Amino acid sequence: MMPAQTLSLKVPIPIEKSMRAFMDEHPRMKYLFFGGKGGVGKTVMAGAAAVAMAQRGKRVLLASTNPVHSLSSMLGQDVFGRPTPVEGVENLWAYEIDTKETIERSKRDIREKIEWFLKYADIKGRADEFIESATMNPAFEESAMFENMIDLMFRDEYEVYVFDTAPTANARRLLGMSAVYSLWVNKMVQSRKEAQQMRLRLSFSRKKEEKDPLMEYLITFQKRIERAKALLTDEELTAFFFVTLPEALPIAVIRRFIHWFTEFGIPIGGVIVNMYIDPQSVPEDADEFVKNRVQMQQHYMQEIHERFGPLVRAVVPLFETEVRGVPMLRRAAEYLFAEPQT
Repeated sequence: MMPAQTLSLKVPIPIEKSMRAFMDEHPRMKYLFFGGKGGVGKTVMAGAAAVAMAQRGKRVLLASTNPVHSLSSMLGQDVFGRPTPVEGVENLWAYEIDTKETIERSKRDIREKIEWFLKYADIKGRADEFIESATMNPAFEESAMFENMIDLMFRDEYEVYVFDTAPTANARRLLGMSAVYSLWVNKMVQSRKEAQQMRLRLSFSRKKEEKDPLMEYLITFQKRIERAKALLTDEELTAFFFVTLPEALPIAVIRRFIHWFTEFGIPIGGVIVNMYIDPQSVPEDADEFVKNRVQMQQHYMQEIHERFGPLVRAVVPLFETEVRGVPMLRRAAEYLFAEPQT
């Protein structure tokens, strides 16, 4: 067990712009996403950032879009299914999104749309058959979570939203849906317009005077996605932070995904290094395992510097105990927003 750390943590790499400096430069920052490989401490870093922003006087919502939630466990209180005030932190609410309820609501919405579409198009068939096909798609759960996430953003009830995302591959698909949806809905609108024109040329029925519910839905959905995309790609409002450990696999994961997020136009806020062991905190008679671990981390810290350089925002130590409860979150927040000594 490592001894208690203090804020005199010496960082072995230069940090050109700290987390504190980055946030000071972006006073309008509203949507903060934390992601990375599973097990790197995304939830803790998201929680620490939320605490720090609340301490700055902002009304903050800490929300989990990870189907495997851990906010309640980390905070030591039930925040499942609804935004809940966090005990011991003024201005902070937390919310584990009910994935099951979200999916069921999405199924109900799909049923409603399919039923009125079948009726409008004079198609004989049962909605259940179409619903089963639509909801068996592996991306359906992520689509439902995306809808829930942008619902929160559109309500605009908080000054800052901090999202604890799923492991990076899932977060990639989740946030990328704004671009995918945009391409899909534009194609659907164009196809629908062509179908309407063909129908008007071939039919003289009264239905040519009726409103087209599918087109109305597509146009509304198109505007919704355009708005979401505008928020998610605004570098003054949105930033995605990658959390890594000084280890080979987490570094390799974020190397791949930084490029992908950039291609989708999602602004990269920076890289947070978590669970760093300060060599000065390790006694001379420490176990060989600990000494080897420290040596290994020093090697990977150098790689982090070489690969991510100006993107590194903070180095947070490996604490002597797991980060659970508000006191430990405050402690993590101090490191996350500290001006590092190098």
